[in-house]
Amino acid sequence: MGRAGTGTGGAAVAVAVAGPLLLMLLAGPPPTAAGDSRKSDIRLVSEHFSQSPQKLSFYSWYGSARLFHFRVPPDAVLLRWLLQVSRGSSPACANVEITVYFRYGAPPVINPLGTSFPANTSVQSPFFIKMLQSNASINISHPAPGDWFVAAHLPPSSQKIEMKGFAPTCAYIFQPDMLVVRAVEVFILEPDVPLPQTLLSHPSYLKIFIPEYTRELRLELQGCVSNGSLGCPVRLTVGSATLPRNFQKVLTCISPTWACHLFLPSPPGDRWLQVTAKSLAGPHVLVAFRAIAALTACRPWNLNSQHLLQSSPNQSCNASTGLLPPSPGCHGLGRSSRVGGGPFCLVSYPVIREDMDVVSVRFWPADRVSVLVRPATPSVMRLYLSTGMDSGGSLTISLQANKTAITNNTLVAVCLNAASPFLGFNTSLNCTTGMGRQHPASVPSQPLWPSLLRPSPFPAAFFQGHPLSLSAASRKADLIIPYPETDNWYLSLQLVCPESPEECEHASVLVETTLSLVPCLNDCGPYGQCLLLRRLSYLYAGCSCKAGWRGWSCTDNSTAQTVAQQRVATLLLTLSNLMFLAPIAVSVHRSFLVEASVYAYTMFFSTFYHACDQPGEAVLCILGYDTLQYCDFLGSGVSIWVTILCMARLKAAQKHVLFLLGTLIFAMSLQLDRRGAWNMMGPCLFAFVVMVTMWVYRCGRRRHCYPTSWQRWVFYLLPGISMAAVAVAIYTSMMTSDNYYYTHSIWHMLLAGSAAFLLPPREQHTKPWACSQKLTCHYQICKNHREDLYTVT
Repeated sequence: MGRAGTGTGGAAVAVAVAGPLLLMLLAGPPPTAAGDSRKSDIRLVSEHFSQSPQKLSFYSWYGSARLFHFRVPPDAVLLRWLLQVSRGSSPACANVEITVYFRYGAPPVINPLGTSFPANTSVQSPFFIKMLQSNASINISHPAPGDWFVAAHLPPSSQKIEMKGFAPTCAYIFQPDMLVVRAVEVFILEPDVPLPQTLLSHPSYLKIFIPEYTRELRLELQGCVSNGSLGCPVRLTVGSATLPRNFQKVLTCISPTWACHLFLPSPPGDRWLQVTAKSLAGPHVLVAFRAIAALTACRPWNLNSQHLLQSSPNQSCNASTGLLPPSPGCHGLGRSSRVGGGPFCLVSYPVIREDMDVVSVRFWPADRVSVLVRPATPSVMRLYLSTGMDSGGSLTISLQANKTAITNNTLVAVCLNAASPFLGFNTSLNCTTGMGRQHPASVPSQPLWPSLLRPSPFPAAFFQGHPLSLSAASRKADLIIPYPETDNWYLSLQLVCPESPEECEHASVLVETTLSLVPCLNDCGPYGQCLLLRRLSYLYAGCSCKAGWRGWSCTDNSTAQTVAQQRVATLLLTLSNLMFLAPIAVSVHRSFLVEASVYAYTMFFSTFYHACDQPGEAVLCILGYDTLQYCDFLGSGVSIWVTILCMARLKAAQKHVLFLLGTLIFAMSLQLDRRGAWNMMGPCLFAFVVMVTMWVYRCGRRRHCYPTSWQRWVFYLLPGISMAAVAVAIYTSMMTSDNYYYTHSIWHMLLAGSAAFLLPPREQHTKPWACSQKLTCHYQICKNHREDLYTVT
């Protein structure tokens, strides 16, 4: 079954076990949005969306989570997620807890490891469920149209390093399907035009278009009557549900005499606002009313580049030229003045969006100068992040006030909001837009959802912004928003004087802004790597940390290695390869030149591969990382191959042919799968079979155990076999991320030491340190001193 959890409240969500199959859900009639009738509503249609399943991984960083991207169509009244998980039939497939996250507008910001975020980072607790069985479903009433994201992962991964092919594995396949119930009959609520409505058994769906820079929305129910109950039993749901926070307004009208109305300052602009009216009187009680909406618009003072270039911070009255809005003390425009028929509510600074790279954008004012902040009205900058491809990075805001302009009693209040600018600096500094006010005759309803998932209590904001402030004590402020929602964002600034408002009448402050969207903050720092991830056509970025550093931007050093520890680890992994000098010396002493060359190759590339593979500061790369890794893996496999074949004591021609064939097979298998255990173990087992076959053949031929000397068994073979067995055990089952530097160094030394012990003695006719002077092809090169000619005989 599913278990829901969130740190911020939640939305109108219900979690249930998916009983009916998907085909049954699609074949049946669409469910009613409000659940107040057993009959199907012909005004609703259902649509189904699905994506290809993905294999889940144990969580270690954000790239371990599997992301799904959906788009909810407009006028949706119900969103149902059908979550399906299938697992393999292997005995290793145990019941594991799968965590599934949901978010509107951007990928969910998750933190399963409990690490810390960078300073000045604003993070909302994600909405998630934990699935304990294979299937589950989630219902969201009145979902917001646009981008919705689902992310899923298995529990955090263990620190054990497992060899591919040795440890049992299990595949967990996750697939979310989205079923949308959409209203095809939606009433358009025009401003200042009463819209009659009648409620019986089904809710009524309305919507009103909110222009940009709307100061206030007033929604009122008039003439409400019912034939079976007192009062006005109507519940209004204004707005759409989003996750992880739900800012819907739920209003219940109770009085038969007083008008039921709702005020929403700064509603989200340039979009349709959904309104759902539901009768609370029962299925057979008729309720009639008139809905009327009124919009209070304000027209911003738009500054173009020419105006900004001509303006100056000391300018106080210049309304005649139209360059800057005058201060409150000037004759003409003031707080209640109008520009073009609408109240003057803000100063809009034009912003240039410069696309730098994938998920990399820079914003700057049109004239590349500071923003002038005044006390009369907010100065607003609009950041265009509504392309659908901007939510995969981090939005960074950096503000710095002029040192001399700001005094001890003045404060620059800053709010960063999505969907609509914050304009209420004179009444509140909480940066919430759409804060509702209602008539005493109407009260906030008690929703029927569980307390954990209930909509935010009234009054609340449509959107909770991000507050900042600049003062004489702190002239700089920074803000980081990982994965910002897809929308237009507004940066509002206004000068306020909390203690003495008269000081702000003629004051102004210049604020320098640095606004950008980056894939990763500070490129994940020195101990991380910024990686670009992709799900179908959607791109997003994440940090992969190293050297024990963790966190969203690799800034959590709670488990980080010190520089001394990094150097010790590098020295262990590199200097341990010097043990290969022992088998090199033994090979040269016994005239095994090919084997000595292979050991020297392995020692060289293993040393420099591990010098390049280090995650911290002690790093040295003489070649590309991939090239060094390939050469290291190839050298290790071929070293084992030539050692076993050398022990078989084959004829020279046979041995060299097998040396070459084995090297080619290793090169091919490592190119196919570098991490596969059997790609290395397969050829080595074949060489071991060849060695055993030759030993058995010699035993039968000589009628005596081979090797014949007990000293050879006791002082060479048994120590070498023991060292090789311990090395294989460490390599396959004992390595973890914490002890890798020690166990892998021991693996180097045991592998080199076993090769030195297992090499067979030299041939009887070969002298120590002797090299053959005769060419294997038996050609002799002679020189004719008289004619200075070379002939081959």
